[in-house]
Amino acid sequence: MSTTTGTEATMVAARVHQLGAPESVVLESIARPRPAPGELLVAVHAAAVNFSDTLMIEGRYQTTTPLPFVPGYEYAGRVVGIGADVEGWAVGDRIAAVAPGAFAEYVVVPARSAVRVPDGMSLASAAAAWVCHLTAYDALRWVARVEPGDIVLVLGAGGGLGLAAVELAAALGARVVAAASTYEKRSAASAQGAAHTVDPSGGQLRAALRAQIGPGAVDVVFDPVGGSLAEDALREMRWGGRFVTLGYASGDIPRIPLNLVLLKGVTVAGFEMRTFAEHDPTSAAQGRADFAELWSSGRIRPLVGARFPLSEAGEALAHVAGRRAVGKTVIVVRDDDVAPHD
Repeated sequence: MSTTTGTEATMVAARVHQLGAPESVVLESIARPRPAPGELLVAVHAAAVNFSDTLMIEGRYQTTTPLPFVPGYEYAGRVVGIGADVEGWAVGDRIAAVAPGAFAEYVVVPARSAVRVPDGMSLASAAAAWVCHLTAYDALRWVARVEPGDIVLVLGAGGGLGLAAVELAAALGARVVAAASTYEKRSAASAQGAAHTVDPSGGQLRAALRAQIGPGAVDVVFDPVGGSLAEDALREMRWGGRFVTLGYASGDIPRIPLNLVLLKGVTVAGFEMRTFAEHDPTSAAQGRADFAELWSSGRIRPLVGARFPLSEAGEALAHVAGRRAVGKTVIVVRDDDVAPHD
């Protein structure tokens, strides 16, 4: 619970003082932020846990964050303070945003980055919608250039990013093949629009794909996993297919033989949300607008598979790091306005 001591307002936040296991995250009282010009102060109701959060805490992310830091960067809540030079927002407005320091009672965000939460959508669902879904949308739309009728193979289809890709590829008219290692994850993928599901365990991905869709039938591979699955997936692609690499949840960065790329005429491309927006701001802005329309219309509904209170932020991170999550894992900071409609 946030408090005010003298003239300094404080809040409770999950904090990382040294890199290590998710369980090393501690809960403590720190100064509450104040909105600068152009910023909103948001009371966080729910924050989503992403696999990249676990990598940052373990020191295995592509970039480092200075210690100490509050993890998390995807959340939803209500506006409680407005900085100078901000128009169009009022105290009490429900917003979703992507900004650092989300595992806390309060966070500041540039007003231009905030998105209004549609009526009828809970804040838990809103918190789970942006990072994975927008990443998946931009990768599928602008990099993979998915067209109706394409066969899209999604690796790691039971996790937050993979399940978002399943839902969005289906929304784009693709025939989706979801690869996931457990029955529960494959069932979730089917519910989100996958036409086929396969179990890639034990080196059986290629055989499973051939049994479901025939040999060499994949148009697009969406790969946030890496490891040995990457090469197996590439070998089952059509000539001229598009392979998008988005991360390495397996912990193993694949080394794909380039002769496969040559013989199949495959395009291999990388996608990372932050650098994409920096280098192609026009497409990033269009993707954000397109996705906001899908989201606001109710066509996109992220699956919230697990919830933890802020006091158990370490356990929530361990849940995701251990690959036990189905869909998105959410930290509930305030328990009002987070449960309905999920």
